Amino acid sequence: MVQPELCPRFEQAVGMLSRRWNALIIFSLLGESQRFCTMTESIGISNRLLSERLKELEKDGIVERNVFPETPVRIEYSLTEKGRALAPVMQEIEKWSQEWLPVQEAAEDEQEPSVR
Repeated sequence: MVQPELCPRFEQAVGMLSRRWNALIIFSLLGESQRFCTMTESIGISNRLLSERLKELEKDGIVERNVFPETPVRIEYSLTEKGRALAPVMQEIEKWSQEWLPVQEAAEDEQEPSVR
């Protein structure tokens, strides 16, 4: 049986979404614009890595950076039209995960160090 080739665009899209943290960043911005510090807290990502990923997503046209000329300067990140077009995809992944994936709880031995 001949295996069909993957569409290069599909492969590119999956690569972009599967890059560590990208999908969570996009998912967190589906509801509303967010400030950098809010995203680091809600996602649990380091400042350096979040900054790197936001720059990449901005370059890809998924995220936009909005600077408000206030004192102090306020910067918020939001999805572009291209980014908002991912909403149905992200919602279907969320729906699938709710139905098919168990909630992962930290193992008891990971929470407390053992004494030997």
